Amino acid sequence: MKFGINCTFTDRSTVTPAEYGRAVESRGFDSIFLAEHTHIPVKEVSPYPFGERPASLYHTVDPFVALSVIAAVTDRLILGTGISLIAQRDPITTAKVIASLDLVSGGRFIFGIGTGWNAEEMATHGGNPAKRGAVATEHVLAMKEIWHHDEAEFHGEFVDFDPIYSWPKPVQRPHPPIYVGGGEKAFARVVQVGDGWFPNPVSPDELAPQIERLRALAGRRVPVTVMHVGPAEADVVAGYGRLDVERIVFPADTEASDPLTALDHLVELTATLKEGVSA
Repeated sequence: MKFGINCTFTDRSTVTPAEYGRAVESRGFDSIFLAEHTHIPVKEVSPYPFGERPASLYHTVDPFVALSVIAAVTDRLILGTGISLIAQRDPITTAKVIASLDLVSGGRFIFGIGTGWNAEEMATHGGNPAKRGAVATEHVLAMKEIWHHDEAEFHGEFVDFDPIYSWPKPVQRPHPPIYVGGGEKAFARVVQVGDGWFPNPVSPDELAPQIERLRALAGRRVPVTVMHVGPAEADVVAGYGRLDVERIVFPADTEASDPLTALDHLVELTATLKEGVSA
């Protein structure tokens, strides 16, 4: 069982990405995943799915910038997006950013993607929120063409370009792992373009049959990274640990008064879980 951290950095964070990345790696976590929001529209209707919407969403640092900083000061830490809102990103530019980050990090990037909960955010970018699932899938397919071919071209409903040159290519071949976020509605996207699954937060009892259904649909063992939401309660986390999942990722608050001590508390929890598994 692997354990990671999920967070965002903001202009109000009490710790820098460099300091925090070193702390996460030195404490034995295998990964850090950063969320993404370009903005939050003032006139917003979409409900925030995890309770009260935090103001930190308005202040987020671009995850690819923060991950690049972390890449420079760590050696082993897996660097991921959790999640990137791929439907509202330009696929050619994003393919370049990801290949560049995978290169400078020595092949340590995981591309966590999702369609997002904020329809108004995508609409501001000029996209149709009602089609964001189809747009996300096509964007990934277009990016794969760029990563896989020296002369890449793509002709789809939402993306269309004649042959182009674009380097660098990712260090990880054929591309960095793509982990698709969402619930069962995202299963088709996992099968079509994904290498792993970031499930929506559910209880361990609910998650177990979902994993079985996804793997039956895919015809393969799809790796699962659980993005835990809420307090890290030992019994709930232990329940995830009993499932056939790759890692559990814990939420962390970089705006807290003492974020490094909070990391130490998570280390204590994961040590207990590891002891339980080995026993």
